Amino acid sequence: MRKLAARQATPAVRLPKKSFRQRVVIDFRKNWVIYAIALLCLSYYFVFRYAPMGGLAIAFKNYRPARGLWGSNWVGFKWFEQFFSSYYFPRLLRNTLTINLLSLLIGSTLPILLALQLNEIRSSAYKRTVQTVTYMPHFVSLVVACGIVLDMLSYGGLFNQILGLFGVSPILFSNVPEYFPWIYVFSDVWQNLGYNSIVYLAALSAINVELFDAAAIDGCNRFQRVLHVTIPGIMPTIILLLLMKVGSMMSIGYEKIILLYNDAVLERADVFSSFVYRYGMLGGNYSYSAAVDLFNNVVNILLLVVFNAVSRKVSDISLW
Repeated sequence: MRKLAARQATPAVRLPKKSFRQRVVIDFRKNWVIYAIALLCLSYYFVFRYAPMGGLAIAFKNYRPARGLWGSNWVGFKWFEQFFSSYYFPRLLRNTLTINLLSLLIGSTLPILLALQLNEIRSSAYKRTVQTVTYMPHFVSLVVACGIVLDMLSYGGLFNQILGLFGVSPILFSNVPEYFPWIYVFSDVWQNLGYNSIVYLAALSAINVELFDAAAIDGCNRFQRVLHVTIPGIMPTIILLLLMKVGSMMSIGYEKIILLYNDAVLERADVFSSFVYRYGMLGGNYSYSAAVDLFNNVVNILLLVVFNAVSRKVSDISLW
């Protein structure tokens, strides 16, 4: 008993507290594989995303390749003023916003509807068939997909053959300026509809099944369960994807634009990215095109910050 009491009276020995550096070394030795993978990702973004930002200085210079970046003359906001006062600025702004707003309304809504419909299908075979058919166009080369779209819109294409059954004269859709935004948006929907619905299907699978059972017990029919259980369950995913879409509101990939447009529809098809490609890569006006692209990216950042703040205040859902 005396020995037991002596042991209990002996104060516990406290190990010396490890320093921050020691903790980092121990954690690195334990999880070095994870750090190596993270280093590859960080290296990619540093080399291809952050390091090239130094080249944005040419937007404020009269860049000449023979003189180099630092040897070219500094001109300040000359190229920005020239762009804002040019004929191209309102045209590019109108076309970019038109296509992006249509993509936001149509391209963001249809994948949600497809995911909701697939979630309600009970036949697994039919569900897999629909998923395969809608996913396949995403894996088709962009060049091939644009070629298919142009062939379907030609004089002897599928759409004119259908119109011919109703006695309508053939229309060369690809040469009508007013049709171009719709051609771009619906071709993008056709190619990415199934692939974009994957995220929503994953969100639907995470909804607690007991909520559906409780709604059914309360007398909700299938439509009411979708309206009051399914949609609120995937609402955080919808808002986050919508925020990322808004963050690229002023950006449209030039690849598909230049594959679909021609001189006849340039008035409604030309956007910021295609203008930068045409004037920068093809025309050699590096400073002017860099200024246009910098303006485009700054507006995207501002839109993302503003809408993220609004979403955080209204719904408590935000990217940061």
